Amino acid sequence: MKINAFADVSLRAMMVLAAAPDGGLLTTQSVADAVGTPYNHVSKAMAKLRELGMIDVGRGRNGGSRLSSAGRNATVGQLLRQLDTRQDPADCVAAAGTCPLIAECRLRAALGRAREAFYAELDGIVIASLPTARQMAPVFQAIGLRPGSLGPPAEGAESRVTRPGNAEFASHFYGM
Repeated sequence: MKINAFADVSLRAMMVLAAAPDGGLLTTQSVADAVGTPYNHVSKAMAKLRELGMIDVGRGRNGGSRLSSAGRNATVGQLLRQLDTRQDPADCVAAAGTCPLIAECRLRAALGRAREAFYAELDGIVIASLPTARQMAPVFQAIGLRPGSLGPPAEGAESRVTRPGNAEFASHFYGM
């Protein structure tokens, strides 16, 4: 089964936020840069995640987003169900009208059960448990956090990340 692009961006955004240091806020632009997706797409995903209660948003100069407590406990299956806007797993409505077989279609019901089995399999995977320090180190470095020192960004780079003290981040992320 294939998830839609919106769900994909939303899951990747949640993974980046899950890997952020405790208390750290990431701007939407930082998340967009981290997941390699245009700002407009990530902005829409972040708005939906906020609407679903998955993220908390701080506004202003030092604002940004972080996972909410619900977001820290959300599973992949749970989030995908909430983001799936398709009423029907098959395209049972064509340009000329509905499928003539729709009245007693057993395929449609079978596809619905298969979709639910797909989500049920993903119910055991907590999104916040997916990112690893090794995976995220180059991502955070690319958006202005340097692994190890986590001091100011490299010369010429502008950090778009609000974060707690360097020692907190290093100990949380790199086991220092």
